[in-house]
Amino acid sequence: MSELSVNSFCPGQRWVSNTEAELGLGIIVDADERMVEISFPAVGERRHYAISNAPLNRVIYHKGDSVSTIDNQLFTIEHIEEDEGILIYAGLTANGEEVNISELELTSFIQFSAPKDRLFAGQLDSPKSFALRYRTLQELETIGQQPVQGLSGARVQLLPHQLYIAEQVASRYAPRVLLADEVGLGKTIEAGMIIHKQLFTGMAERVLIVLPDSLVHQWLVEMLRRFNLSFSIIDQARCEAIEDNENPFESSQLIITQLSFLTENPERLQEALACDWDLLVVDEAHHLEWSESGPSQEYQCVQQLAEHSRGLLLLTATPEQLGIEGHFARLQLLDPDRYPSLEQYLTEEESYTDVNHLVMALQKGEALSDAAVNQLQEWLGEHQWSHYQQLIGEPEKAAQYAIARILDQHGTGRVLMRNTRDNIAGFPSRKLLPYPLPKPADWRDDFSQLERGLDGVLQAEHQWGLSWLNHDDRVQWLKDWLKQHRHEKTLLICHHADTALDLESHIRLRVGLASAVFHEGMSLLERDRAAAYFADQEDGADILICSEIGSEGRNFQFAQHLILFDLPSNPDLLEQRIGRLDRIGQENTVQIHVPYYQDTAQEVLLNWYHQGLNAFEHACPGAHHLRQQFGDTLDQALTNAGAEHSQLHQQTAEARDALNAKLAEGRNHLLELSSFNQEHADELVQNISEHENDGELLDYLESVFDSYGVDSEGHSEATLIMRPGDHMREGHFPGLPEDGFTGTVSRQKALHRDDMQFLSWEHPMVVGAMDMIRSGDKGNTCICSIKLPPLKAGNLLLEAIFTMSYQAPKHLQLSRYMPVQAVRVVVDANDKDFSNIIKVEHFNQLGQKIPKRTAQEIARQGREAITSLIDKAEQMAAPEQEKQRQAALDRANDQLGEEIERLQALAQVNPNIRQEEVEHLITKRDAIREAIASAQLNLDAIRIALTT
Repeated sequence: MSELSVNSFCPGQRWVSNTEAELGLGIIVDADERMVEISFPAVGERRHYAISNAPLNRVIYHKGDSVSTIDNQLFTIEHIEEDEGILIYAGLTANGEEVNISELELTSFIQFSAPKDRLFAGQLDSPKSFALRYRTLQELETIGQQPVQGLSGARVQLLPHQLYIAEQVASRYAPRVLLADEVGLGKTIEAGMIIHKQLFTGMAERVLIVLPDSLVHQWLVEMLRRFNLSFSIIDQARCEAIEDNENPFESSQLIITQLSFLTENPERLQEALACDWDLLVVDEAHHLEWSESGPSQEYQCVQQLAEHSRGLLLLTATPEQLGIEGHFARLQLLDPDRYPSLEQYLTEEESYTDVNHLVMALQKGEALSDAAVNQLQEWLGEHQWSHYQQLIGEPEKAAQYAIARILDQHGTGRVLMRNTRDNIAGFPSRKLLPYPLPKPADWRDDFSQLERGLDGVLQAEHQWGLSWLNHDDRVQWLKDWLKQHRHEKTLLICHHADTALDLESHIRLRVGLASAVFHEGMSLLERDRAAAYFADQEDGADILICSEIGSEGRNFQFAQHLILFDLPSNPDLLEQRIGRLDRIGQENTVQIHVPYYQDTAQEVLLNWYHQGLNAFEHACPGAHHLRQQFGDTLDQALTNAGAEHSQLHQQTAEARDALNAKLAEGRNHLLELSSFNQEHADELVQNISEHENDGELLDYLESVFDSYGVDSEGHSEATLIMRPGDHMREGHFPGLPEDGFTGTVSRQKALHRDDMQFLSWEHPMVVGAMDMIRSGDKGNTCICSIKLPPLKAGNLLLEAIFTMSYQAPKHLQLSRYMPVQAVRVVVDANDKDFSNIIKVEHFNQLGQKIPKRTAQEIARQGREAITSLIDKAEQMAAPEQEKQRQAALDRANDQLGEEIERLQALAQVNPNIRQEEVEHLITKRDAIREAIASAQLNLDAIRIALTT
C-alpha cells in the first residue's frame, strides 16, 4: 500500500505520477525550491516538475504489505524506519530470512490498479469517471441477460425467418448445416449472423469462407458492412507478400479464399488443411459435382476441408429435387457417418412419408385413425403421450405440442434448413415493362465476328465504340423516360463500369437530374457515399447508375423502378439484379423497365426469360438448371434472332411448370416446419427491438466520449459523428479509426445509409470501450463531498462496488449463467448500512468534486477509518458471493441439464443428433460448474464521500 506523505522531496525517495501511472515507481534525482527531477527506471525516462503543482505522490508501504526488490526478492514488511528522509523496510522473506531494504532498492516495475491501493496512493478519479464505471457494470448486466446475444448487432432487417435459422444454428456447438433457402430469402445474411454469433459468444474463433471467384468481393463487403467482421482474402498475391515458410492461412483468424485457388494450387490446400478451423463456410455448394463413380476435384477439396473443420455451413439455393445424388453428396460432407451411402439415404427418405402425413393431419385438425393414434403414442413415448392427453380438451394446443415433439424427434432440420417464398410473407409483386426499339441500320448481328462476342450484341454500346452515346437509341429513350419520372427513385444496372460512367455523366449534363454512379473501380467508402446519396429522400440522387457490381448485396428497396439497360446471359444474375428492389419490406410493385432492340439477340433473350422462365415477374428457383438444359438451343436462337422461337419458349415453359410441380410435390413438409417457427421468431424480433429502443446507447456513448476525450457531434436524429480528439486520454480508442466515422443507433437509417455504421451494444467500438472500462482501473476510486441533511457534517461514507470474477474461456459463455451483477454497499463510520437508503443516483446528483490535494489528504489522514469501512463493506457483501454462485449453478443446471436430457432422448430416435454434440454439452456443463464454484466476489470500485 502507499499514501501521500507530507515529507519534502529528497533524493532517493520513491514517488509515483498521478497522471502517468504507467511510468512505474520513480526515484527523486534532484530537487530545489522550484523544481524536482524524477527518474522512472521502468521506462527509462526522466521528468521535471514544478514543485508547486507536481502531480506526484510519495509511496510509503505499511506493515503487512508484500513488496519486491530490484532483484525480484519478495518480502513482507514487519517494521519501518526513516533515515534522513529515506525509508528502511525490515521484513521476512518467504523462507523466513530477515532483510533490511532501503526504498531505493525496491522494484520500479509496479502499478497500482486495485481500488484500495490506488486510493491510498492518491490516484483518484472524478465522480463522473466513477459513475461511468458503475453504469458500465449495469449495462453489462443487462446485456448478459439478453437472449439474443450475437444477433442484435448486425446491420440487417429483422426478418423472422432469418433470425430463427441463425439462432437455431448458431446456438449449437460446431454446427454442420446445409442452408438451402430459395433465392431472395437471404442465405448470405443467415450465414453472416451465424458466424457473428459464434464469434461474439466465443463458440468460434477461426473461420474460413471458401467461395467461387465472383463472390469474393461480395462476401468481403457484406461481412464488413453488415457484421463488422474484417476478413482477409488469401490469394496468390497475398501469399507472395508473406515471408517464406509462413503459412498464409495462419496470418488471420478470419479468412476468405477462392475455391479455384485451392484446387489449382495443391500446396495452398495443404496449408489450409494444416490449420485449425472452428467453422468452414462454402457458398454455391450445388456446384460441387459428385457421383458414385467419382467426385469432382472441387468436391474433394471441400471434403478434405470439411474433415478438418469442427463446424460446416454449406449454402445452396438448388433444391434437392434437381439432383438427388448431389443433394446426398452435400449431406455426406456435413456428416459422413450419418450418411454413409446413397442407397441407405433413399430408403430413409421414404420413411418420412408416414411422419409427414401424420403432421399434416394434426395441422388440419383431422380426426386420427386408430393406427395413427397408435403411431403417435409410440413416437411420443409414455411421458409426452401423457402430457398430450392432458391437452386433448384444447385440440389446437394438443396438436401444436404433438407436432413440436414429432419434429424434434423425426424432423430433418438438424442438418438441413430451407425456407421458401411460399411460406414467407412480405415479398412485393413484380411487373415487366419492355420497350422495343427499332433495330439500327448499322447493327451487326454476327457476334461471332465481334471482338466481344455475344456481349457485343447484348450490351449494344459495343456496336459503336467510344461514340456510342451519339448512336445508341437506348440513351434517348432513357432521357425521355427520366424526364417523365422526375424525382422517382430509379436504379439502373448495366454490365460495364465504363458504360455506367458514360451514362451518368451524360444524364447529369443533358437531363439535369441529380444522379450518382456506382462501380467496381470505386473504393468502398466512395460506394457507400454514392449509395447514401441515392438513399437520401430529400436531397439525394433521383437515379443511381450501377455496373454489374450494383446487383451484389446492396439493398435499394426504397426505390420502385429498376431499369435493366442490358440483360445478363445468366438467369441467376438477372434474379440478383431484381433482388436489389424485390425484398421483404418493399411497399410498391417493382417495375422492371427493359429497353431492347427488336429482331436481335436482345429480344430473343428477353422473351426466353419472360415467356420461358417467367423470370421477370416471379423468382424461378430452377432457372440455373433450365439454362443448362436448354443452353445449346438458346445459344442457337441467339445467333438466329430473326427466326421464330415460340417452340423454345413453350418447351422451356413446360419444363419450368413440370419442375415447379415436382418441387412443390416433393417439398419436405417436415423440413419447412422445422426451419421456421413463427412464434419463436417473433419473440426474437421483439427482444431485439425492445433492446434497441431503450434510448440508452447514445447517452452512454456520450458519457464515454466525454471521459476519454473522443470528439463527437450530432449529425442528425439518433446519429453521431465521432473522431479522435486532440486530448484523448488513451493513445488509441478501441474501434475508432483515425479519421473517425458516422454512426447511428437507428436500424432503419443504417439500412438506407451505407455511409453510416450501425451502432449497437454489439458494435466493436462499444464492446471495446466497455471492455476497456471494465478491465482498467479508471473510475475505481473517488473521493467527493456530499450534502445530506439527515447526516451530520464531517461524517465519512463509503460506497463499495463488488463484482464476481472468474477464470473461464469465452466459449463457455459463463456470462449467460453468471452475468455481471454489481453488489453495492454503502456504510458509514458507525457501521450503519445505508445501501438501500442512499442510492447511486444520490451520489451522482449530490456528490461534488473536491480539489485533488484535499482528497489525497482525506485519504492519508483517514486511512485507518477508511480501511475499517472497507473491511466492514466486505463483510456485508460476503453473503452475496454464495448467493450468486448458487443462482448461476441453478441456471446452468436447469438450462444445460434440460438440453442434455433432451438430446440424449432424441439420439435414440433421431440419428441427426451427433454423439459429439451431446458429449460436448456434458463437458461444457462440468466446466461451467467448476468455473462457477471458483468464482470470487472482489472489490471493483470505492467511492468515499465526506458529508458537509
